[in-house]
This record gives sequence, structure tokens and C-alpha cells, in this order.
Amino acid sequence: MTSSSIDANAATVSIPGELKVIQDATCTFCGCVCDDIDLTVKDDHITEAKRACVLGKAWFLNHHNDGRASCHIGGKPASLEEGYDLAAKILTEGRYPIVYGLSDSPCEAQRVAVSIADWIKGTIDTTTSVCHGPSGMAFQGVGEVTCSLGEVANRGDMIIFWGANPAESHPRHFTRYSLMPKGMFLPNGRKDRTCVFVDVRKTKSAKAADIFLQIKPRKDFEALWSLRALAKGIELEPELVLRETGVELSAWQDLMDRMKAAKFGVIFFGMGLTMTRGKHANTEALLALTRDMNAYTRFAAKPNRGHGNVSGADNVVSWRTGYPFGVNHSRGYPRFNPGEYTTSDTLANGEADAAMTIACDPMANFSQPAREHLASIPLISLDTKETPTTRAATVAFTVATYGINTGGTVYRMDDVPIPLRPAFRSPHPSDFEVLTAIEERVKKILGITE
Repeated sequence: MTSSSIDANAATVSIPGELKVIQDATCTFCGCVCDDIDLTVKDDHITEAKRACVLGKAWFLNHHNDGRASCHIGGKPASLEEGYDLAAKILTEGRYPIVYGLSDSPCEAQRVAVSIADWIKGTIDTTTSVCHGPSGMAFQGVGEVTCSLGEVANRGDMIIFWGANPAESHPRHFTRYSLMPKGMFLPNGRKDRTCVFVDVRKTKSAKAADIFLQIKPRKDFEALWSLRALAKGIELEPELVLRETGVELSAWQDLMDRMKAAKFGVIFFGMGLTMTRGKHANTEALLALTRDMNAYTRFAAKPNRGHGNVSGADNVVSWRTGYPFGVNHSRGYPRFNPGEYTTSDTLANGEADAAMTIACDPMANFSQPAREHLASIPLISLDTKETPTTRAATVAFTVATYGINTGGTVYRMDDVPIPLRPAFRSPHPSDFEVLTAIEERVKKILGITE
């Protein structure tokens, strides 16, 4: 993939005062990656985002160039060349360098970031490690019965959401993919579907449910294994099930009967499942339940992913290393060990001695020990805006926004690749360009020739 194929120059040059419309643009705010947005652009500013949800409109309409320099060193404006040179020096001199983020970058840039981590024998990690990391572990341990969102829209007559709140996190999920669409085999749309929500509290999404099961907090594993037992026809004790899950056995039995009667069922799960007690064991139980259901009917499971290209980050890191996140190259080959090589841990344990963050803000959301250590080591940051992380960085690059200023490829939450159609160019380089320049200098320092 050449830089010219994904950089901001792929966008049409704007004529001052002229309106232009970018049809079928892609929104990269969340994992739905809606690719049917019509953007109206005037004077390098988006004035309308037709069909975008409330989150997508905020993403597009609030985008503007704040006039920041493309590179800062020690908080002061500097040339890009100086930034590239210093960034390469920091990464190659580190004994335990880490590269983290990636979830809001196109796949082409992610691929370069993985290469840099490999060259410097560093650790590559994505924001997956603090959200759906347990899902990635479960996929590798149990496997995944999967489908595309297009199949859900056309075939899914039994939709279950477990620990997810799409009404607030993915506003078009219901209308475009899961509940409302009139599909090839569901001509009546919502009327042809049964919707079930399983959660510890009633969220805004629960209003869309035909059935709502409120389970006890931290009891997802017990609830899923109760369903697995019912799927196999194993008799359970009603008192035990109620005490452990907070839901009557009769309600679980009714749900299982409905699941077996469905023609095409799908379970969408969120961080309410993956980041509570049990973590990857919860996801393994859900994936195993999905696999069990295929003895009776067609069932699939999909995580509700957050960032626009977090699924792409998992895919790219998996292609290049064999593992989805938290991969260490210090021995010259990839090793995977969540809890040891994940960034929140390498920082909190004071192990990392150099860092590069890409499209993320760990200084705003990591633990206090992790933030303190990150502030004490040489840090390179790539982001579209000023953040606590860019302010703390030794070298901070302001990069163009993917999907608005630059093209490339992103992966929807169902692992379907979607091309980006930029609206207008940015005065800043793309993260692909910045990372490519840093990689070239890293290889030169290390004496690597290809």
C-alpha cells in the first residue's frame, strides 16, 4: 500500500466558497463503521452529515483544524524531520520500548506500527487490552461462530444483547443492522424479530427488548452455564439457579426454548460481559453456548466493538504476530501474555522505558501508577488533537483524522473491511506518513536493509 493511496491528497481539492458532497463516506466514530454517510463540505469544514447518528454528527461537524503545529518537541513547535529523528532515536535506544493504541488509525498505518515494534524488539499492544481483550483470548481458546452484520439484517430473527447498550454506544445498530431492517428473509423487519437483553441494570437499550433479564452483578458466567446446561437438557435446581443468577429457572428455560425455535440467532455482547468478574471465562462460556446452539439451529456471536477500527487493529496484529494484542518481541519472536505484556501492566510495573502511543490517551484513563511511569519515560505521541498524553509527550505529532482527511481501510465490528472516502485534506501528515518516516529512520539506525 503506497502512501499516495491513503493520504489526504485522495480528497478533492476544495474551491473557496464552493459546496461539495462526498457520497457514501464512512463514519469511523464507532465499530458500526456506517458507510452510507453523505457529507456536505464548504471551505474545508463539514456542514452536514446526512444519515449519521448523533455521535457521528458530532464526529463530523465538530472536526476542525485548531492551528497546531504538526510536531512538538518538549512542548515547543519543531519540524517534522526533527520529530522523526528524535522518535527513532528514542525507540531504538529503549531496552523495553512499547507501542500502544492503533484503534483509531487505518489498517495501513497499523501495519507499519507492528513493523516498528518488530524492528526494535518491542511490545505492541492495542486498546483492545482494556476493553475486549478477554474476547480476543476467548476467540483463540474456544473459537468463534460468526457472521456478518449483513447476515444479521437479512436473517437474524432472534437477537440477544448481553452486557451491551447499543442505544447509547452504537445508535444505528438497531436501525441499520440488528432490529429494524427489513431483510431478505424478514420482510416485516422488527415484527419478525425477538429481542432479548441480559444485563445487570435497565439501560436505555432495554426499552427495545421483548424480554429483559436482569441478572445479579458479576454472575454472567453462572447465567451462561445455566443456559448451556439447559441446551443439553440437564436438569437444574430452581433455588440454586435463582440464588446464583438472580433470575428464575423458568425464565431461563423459556429463553432456551425460544433460542432453539429460532431460525437464525445472534448474540451481541459488550464490555458488561468482558470486563466484569470472569472476563475471558465469561466470553468463552458465551462462545461455547453459541457453538452448542448450532446443534439445534443457526446461531452466531459478535462483540459490540467500540472504536472505529479496533477490529482492524486486532486483525492486523494477529496477521503479523499470530496474537491480537499484548505481543512482545524482545526475544526476536512474538510472545503473548496478557497481564505481563499489556500496556497498562508494563507501565504500572515500571518496566517500559520508552513508549509510542498512537490515537489513544492513556494519560487520561490508565491507573495512577501507569500514568506516573508513562510521564517519567521518553514518550512519542500521535493524535489528531491535544490531549493529556500529547502534552506529556517528548515528541508529539498532530496527525490528520482518518476517514475525514485521509483514506485507507478500516474493519467493521464484524471483520468486514470498509474503504474510507476522505472529505478534504489536512495541513497535518497522516499517521501512516509519520509512522513510515519513523520506520525508515529506525531501520537506518539499526542497519536494516531490505
